[in-house]
Amino acid sequence: MERPAWAPPGIDISVPSVSRIYDYYLGGSHNFEVDRQAARRAMEFMPGLPKIMQANRAFMRRAVRHAVAEGVTQFLDIGSGIPTFGNVHEIAQAASAEARVVYIDHDPVAVAHSRAVLDGDDRSAVVAADLRKPRDILAAPEVGRLLDFDRPVAVLLVAVLHFLEDADDPYAAVAELRDALAPGSLLILTHASFEGIPLTEEVASGTVGVYRDIRNPLVMRSGEQISRFFDGFEWVEPGLVSMPEWRPDGPEAAEDGVAQEDPYAYSGFGGVGRKA
Repeated sequence: MERPAWAPPGIDISVPSVSRIYDYYLGGSHNFEVDRQAARRAMEFMPGLPKIMQANRAFMRRAVRHAVAEGVTQFLDIGSGIPTFGNVHEIAQAASAEARVVYIDHDPVAVAHSRAVLDGDDRSAVVAADLRKPRDILAAPEVGRLLDFDRPVAVLLVAVLHFLEDADDPYAAVAELRDALAPGSLLILTHASFEGIPLTEEVASGTVGVYRDIRNPLVMRSGEQISRFFDGFEWVEPGLVSMPEWRPDGPEAAEDGVAQEDPYAYSGFGGVGRKA
């Protein structure tokens, strides 16, 4: 197997990665054949997966612009993945010269490419860390340098919590992050669910099986289970909804480029909460 020049040393290019699979769905170029094979297998069951990922990205952009409009200019993006067009720092910095962004990911390819993209940007940084260990995230020097937790911070958990199993206690991880935040901080979150997918649960479970086979279990939670991540937050209208339904109006609606009529875009949930 030929090793691309951009692949960081030491990573096993024979093992699929969820962040590189996500990159493939979004049309990126930082993925290996093993990632593309896994993505194509998943799409055999759920052909609309790229549309779901586009809806995720579009939701994230609208939520970041909303945060800046509310005066929140600090962003902690956990499970940020491989940089693609329209990243958090690009959206936030276009909206405010004050914007500060720290990306967190545990995939070495995602971290390496984020470092390359952010080279020379003193208002953004990337940290190699894992959502399962929120204390490590909060203690990272880059987080301390760029983010002031005495002021509101927007924490993004976009398409990441569904890769934490219940045994990882994701609710405790989110609660630990919440407790570190100042009042007025925001939680921006999306999560996969069988609810809203235009397929039977039996067919959609085939995609879940592909992720289980590559040892990255995809945990589909109900809307009720997902809403529990927002304990301690007040809903920002319209609450927890399918991603295209979260504040779809505005100047960016056309540029988001998600075909709102595509039924797959309505799979899963997105929401924003504000810490009281």
